Formats: sequence, structure tokens, C-alpha cells
Amino acid sequence: MAQGFDTVLDRTVPKTVAPERTRGQRVAHRVRAARADLIAAAGYLSLAVLVLSGQWLHTDRGYLIKSGQDQTMWEWFFAVTAHKIAHLENPLGTGLQNYPDGVNMMANTAMFGVGVPLTPVTLLFGPTVTFVLVLTLGLFGTAFAWYWLFSRELVTSKFAAAVGGLFCGFAPAMISHANAHPNFVVLALLPLIALQLIRVARLSGTPADARKARRLRDAFILGLLIALQIALGEEPLLIFALAFGLFAFVYYLHAPRTGLRAVRTVAPTVLLAAGITLALTEIPLWWQFFGPQSYRSIDHGPMQNDLKALFQFPSESLGGVFQHGQNVAINPTEENSYFGWPLLLLVLMTAVFMWRERVVRAAVVVIAAGTLLSLGSTLTIGKHDTGIALPWQWFERVPLLNSVLESRFTMAAIPAIAIVLAMGTQRALDYWRVSATDWRPLAWFAAVTLALLPLAPTILPVVQRPAAPKFFTDGTVRQYVSHGSVVIAPPPTPPDARALQWQTRADFQFPLAGGYFVGPTGTEKKGRYGPDDRPTASLLIKAQQSNKVPVIDDAVKAQALADLRFWQADVIVLPPTDNADVLRYTVDQLIGIPAERVDGVWLWDVRGLVN
Repeated sequence: MAQGFDTVLDRTVPKTVAPERTRGQRVAHRVRAARADLIAAAGYLSLAVLVLSGQWLHTDRGYLIKSGQDQTMWEWFFAVTAHKIAHLENPLGTGLQNYPDGVNMMANTAMFGVGVPLTPVTLLFGPTVTFVLVLTLGLFGTAFAWYWLFSRELVTSKFAAAVGGLFCGFAPAMISHANAHPNFVVLALLPLIALQLIRVARLSGTPADARKARRLRDAFILGLLIALQIALGEEPLLIFALAFGLFAFVYYLHAPRTGLRAVRTVAPTVLLAAGITLALTEIPLWWQFFGPQSYRSIDHGPMQNDLKALFQFPSESLGGVFQHGQNVAINPTEENSYFGWPLLLLVLMTAVFMWRERVVRAAVVVIAAGTLLSLGSTLTIGKHDTGIALPWQWFERVPLLNSVLESRFTMAAIPAIAIVLAMGTQRALDYWRVSATDWRPLAWFAAVTLALLPLAPTILPVVQRPAAPKFFTDGTVRQYVSHGSVVIAPPPTPPDARALQWQTRADFQFPLAGGYFVGPTGTEKKGRYGPDDRPTASLLIKAQQSNKVPVIDDAVKAQALADLRFWQADVIVLPPTDNADVLRYTVDQLIGIPAERVDGVWLWDVRGLVN
């Protein structure tokens, strides 16, 4: 693949032979190159800070409103990781929520790759700072890493590479996930993995002895990068691996012998790297797939992209502010394919004019394949299921793939689109060097501006989160917890996980029944969001939603006592919430003792009942 990256242009413009440079000229060239890298890095970092400035300005009470409950969940992950590290405990699992079964942290993408090294930040400044720092560095790092790859292997112009890196780091899907999903924002290692594979493939033209001499070093670097990516997110790694494999296949399709030589060169290094990766990750991976509270797969249900989403502008963009079409996204954090019709038109026209470039052909195939898979099993247009069958209906039966949200396969198209943009920009700059009056560069830059300007991200909206009850922040809760759990009425679930924040504010002095996580259910150990439904938890949720006190008979009371014993409950806590009076009367009848008002909450001390 590297050979094609070295000859990136369809050389219809005249070639020139660069004169031999002196040592001083070489030093000056390196300084200019470093200056360009620093300018690109500063630009990416500034934009990342701007996008998340609302959260940066309010790290004490600010909350990314479009995250739903995901920001609470991720902050809890970072806080628990830091708590475990500080107490020299195993961070791979915890009983602090979903008590007494606990949570498998490896099976919940806890991102130990950033959570562990940022433990001092979390302990000193809190998990919200860690959360927004990870998102900011993720946007910046992803953009700069792709810029680095493009500038070293794809194009000669740093500006062209910067255009590609900008799109990779701040594409609509990246901004959408920046509301809530750091595992789909911190993607800087993926281009570094690609860079390492490209450089190994380049050795196909060197003697066998030279390849063997470098094999161990190359394999160790590759294995370490993959192991680190596993510690950041396995789902993006899987999507990247499929896209990169398809890209390489199409790239070498017209020269199969060259491709076979590259495969023979890369294969030994990749196999050795796989062994190194396994050695580095075997314990966490065993814990993820076979440890306590592990699961085999997770059924998300249909999570495909709507065809209309491809041509619309994302909500958090300049185009979305002025022309936001029908809301067809799964949710505000999954706008994975809102590329907008101007960009798609530009990519199509560029692909036609630069089709002779192998890199462009491979990129276009990846764009098409990723987009097609993201549309799911049947084609949906404007939230209307047309019934037209699509290829995902076969892929969704494949193990591991069936756990991926199919809409996220469009993210494989992001670096592929960036390749087309970088190649087109390089071609335009080369024409300009030949003739300053050539109209084609002006046309290209005008088209790029019209395509990317509507996608320019806006500042992600932030609201003020409600203050945690003093019962938790003042430490009063410790007086009511012996060796059991705190049961919130109703227990925390994915739609309402605020209790995780309260537990964090109380420095994890107690475990919680229920929670927001992914864990196993049933004998087949399929994954689901949240705990298995306990009858009493379901009863309280129903009472809150209906605003009616349910019928409480002896059987219901006996079940409530059984559930409290299962949770090993010490205290039931009713914080300020919707329909609180109904919940209080319901719990009063369930356990037969009146509530007590303490530090802004209602509570029932049930240690005598449970024990």
C-alpha cells in the first residue's frame, strides 16, 4: 500500500527533479516541516477546546445535555477506575453498582487506556474534568494522527494533509459522539496502526535478511498499538480492521502479484504482533469474555442509518442550524452519517476525475461498503421501512459483528472521504504550482469550502445538572450503611442513572442496587443494558410513571422483602424526583414502616427487616 501512497498523483502535471540540498537547506526544511506540524496541532486543539468549551467553562455543574445518561455513566467509569487504582484493587470488576452481582468493567468499555493514566486527574479534579479532557484530546489527537499519516504517506503538501486530518477529527460522527462516547472519539491509535502496517508492507521490496532483522521490532510496535487500542475501544478497532483490509484488497486488486508479496511480507509480522497483543491483554480479555458478569453478545435491535441522513446536515453544525432536515438519527449521539449532500457530491465528482488513482478507488469502495452496511438489514427512508433487503442481514449473524451498531459502520467512510479530500487538494496545489492562472485550483477550493463549511461544528450544548442531595454529599449516608447496599426508589436504570453521580460524590462509601451498565441476562448470557428486572424495581418504576399507588397485597409485600434481601439492602432512599409522593406512599405500604425525612431525602432504614 505504501508504494501507492508514495505516488499519490496521477502525474498529468509536469514532474520536476529537486536539486541536491545543502545541510543548511535540509535543516531549514525540517524546521519548516515542524512548524507546519505545530500549526496543524494548534489548530486542531483550539477547535476541540472550542467545541467542548461549554463543558470546560462549567466542569463543576455542567452537563452535555445530548448525552442522555451516558455522561453520568462515563464519569462513573473514570471515577471507579481511579478509586480502584488508589486502593490497589482490581479495576476489571466492581460491586459498587448492580449489587450484589456487580459489573464487569472490561465488558463495559471502561477505557482503561485513559482511565488508568488519568487517575491523578480524576482524584484531584473529579471525573467530569477527566471526561471532558478525554473528549478534547480525542478530537485533537484523532485529527492530528490522521494528519501525520497523510503528510508522511499520502500527500506531499502539509496543507492537503491538514484538510484530511481536519475532517477525520471533526466529522459529523465525531462531533456527535463527543456528546457522550469517548470510546468513539479517542481514535488516534488507528492511523498509527495503519502507518505501521504500511511501513511493514513497504519492506516487500527489501532483502529477506533485512525484513527478519526488523520483524521483532515492527511486531512489538504493532502489537503494543493494538493492545492499547483494545484498552480504549474494541468496536472502533473492529470497524477499522475491516475497512483497512478492504482498502488494501482493492488497492492491490489490479496488481495481485505485488499484493501477494505485500501479504507475505506483512503476515509474519502480524502473526507475531498478534501473539504480543494476546500476551499483553490475555487477562483483561479473559475477564471480559469469561469473568464475572461477562456476556456472549448483545442484541441492540435495528440500529441502522436512515438513507436521508446521508444527505442532511448534522444538528451540531452550521448547516444544521440553518437547514436541519427530518430527525432520522437513532439518537443525538449517533449522527454517524450526516455528511450533507454538498460533500457527497464533491466526493463523487472527485472520484470520477481521479479514478485512475488506486488510492482513490480503494477509498471509494470503503465509503460505499461502510455506508451500505450502515443502512441495516432493510432500507429505511425518512423513518419508513421500504422492506428492500440489504447485505447487513447476512453480516448481523456473524459473531462479534452482531454486537456492533450497524449505523457506526459509516465511520469507516470518514478517513476514506478524508483521503479523497487530501488527494484532491494535493492535485489542485500541483496545478497551481504549474500555472498561477489555472482556474481548476480555485474551483476546487471553492467546492471544498461549500462542502465543509456547512459541517463546521458548533459548541456542544451544556445545561446545569441538579445538585446531589446533601444526604450523600454531607456523608450522612454512612450512618445508614453497615455492610449492605443503598436502594434508590426506584433503583437507577439506563433512563435515569443520577444515583451513580451521588455515589461518586459520596466517595463510594456504599454500593448501589441497580445501575447503568451492560451485563448478562438469561441462561444464554446475552448482554442487556441495566440489571435484570426485579419485581419490586419494576413496581416502583411503574408507580412513578403512572403516578398511581399500585395495589399492595401480602404477596407483593413478601416479594419486596425478598428483593431487599437479594440486594442486601441497608436503606431505601427516595431523593427529590418526579411523583415522589406516590413513590413514598408505595414504599410505606410495601415494607410497613413510615419514611423518615433526613438531609433532603426520604428514607427507610430496613436493616432490621432484611437481617
